[in-house]
Amino acid sequence: MKINIIRKGLKEKIFDTNSWFGLNMIQKTVSQKGLQKGTQKDLGFTLVEVMVVMVIIGLLTTFVVINVLPSQDKAMVQKAKGDIRLLEQAAEMYRLDMLDYPDEAVGLGALKALPNGSGNNERYRKGGYVKYLPNDPWDRPYIYRYPGEFGVFDILSYGADGEPGGEGLAADIVSWQP
Repeated sequence: MKINIIRKGLKEKIFDTNSWFGLNMIQKTVSQKGLQKGTQKDLGFTLVEVMVVMVIIGLLTTFVVINVLPSQDKAMVQKAKGDIRLLEQAAEMYRLDMLDYPDEAVGLGALKALPNGSGNNERYRKGGYVKYLPNDPWDRPYIYRYPGEFGVFDILSYGADGEPGGEGLAADIVSWQP
């Protein structure tokens, strides 16, 4: 390792020719009393730099949250509508095989497994009409009514609030409306 020292006034420069980059320069300042003091800045970030980065991250997070959360609510409503359509189709297939819709007392569970005490065991489709009975996106079971008030049968979810009625995202999702 070859070190060259160049002194110029109160500063001296030390060159290391065997460094990784081929030439590394370290600069030291010599005080008037002859003591050496390192002027090489400490590596790291200042508080201002860290705060600027935190503000930028906060702004980006706010932008993403404002744009993504309303989409999630709409997606939950669309999922409920899709589930209701699937359950309607399964109820229709059940009717074709069993010659009637599932009884309200048995409910939508008849689409997954043969109800106890059913007289048409040989007509029931092996494996059922749905693989699993979904809950609505708010983790509540769908409501089944037979005979229905608005159709032959009604399937509905009370929406985000879990209460009958409501507006907007809290509105009921029903089988008789598109």
